[in-house]
Amino acid sequence: LNASKKETASRLTGQYSSLIDYYTMWAHQIKTPIAAMRLVLSDNDTDTARELRDELQKTEQYVEMVLAFLRLKSDMSDYVFKSCDVDAIIRESIKRFRGEFIDRKISLSYAPLNMSVVTDEKWLCFVIEQLLSNALKYTKEGGVKIYGENSRLVIEDSGIGIAPEDLPRVFQKGYTGQNGRSDKRASGLGLYLVKAVCDNLHMDISVSSALGVGTAVSLNLEQYSERHE
Repeated sequence: LNASKKETASRLTGQYSSLIDYYTMWAHQIKTPIAAMRLVLSDNDTDTARELRDELQKTEQYVEMVLAFLRLKSDMSDYVFKSCDVDAIIRESIKRFRGEFIDRKISLSYAPLNMSVVTDEKWLCFVIEQLLSNALKYTKEGGVKIYGENSRLVIEDSGIGIAPEDLPRVFQKGYTGQNGRSDKRASGLGLYLVKAVCDNLHMDISVSSALGVGTAVSLNLEQYSERHE
């Protein structure tokens, strides 16, 4: 029985590893046709082309979520900590959504933080992009604000907000809450991945919200801010 148990565990581990390898390969390969479609659309400035570019942006976001999920489950370390300019990461993240901000007439207010932190640039960028994506997804009119507050990076929107009973569970895997019931496309994975990455970065994240008013997500950057003595 013990030998059979070990054989079964070994087989399942091998199958899981093959599955991870396949989806990792798929996620990287799908980036090629996405880049080709973006190149084709770049020469068109029609309403249809702009709408397609927005949808392509969402597709890229979903692919990044797949890669993030796979890497989080991997035993390999994918983190490189170094001093990073927070504003440079924020500006790079904003660029990816500028078309959607313009097309949907959602305002953006950004006050530079003027600080450096010791973190993994790629993963922090992933976190900020996911938070911006969420802010845009649930904001039908008004705007998004990005600013610093007591060494915290705050991304605040004027969207539909989160119900008080849902707030304690927003980081749970697969939990969509009231917003998810009204938006059937919600997967409940976005904030789960954000929280998992923040845990790996040892970066505190918190959410405050009010229905019909908006949501504010803040990241504590003080714990890894660069200090000059």
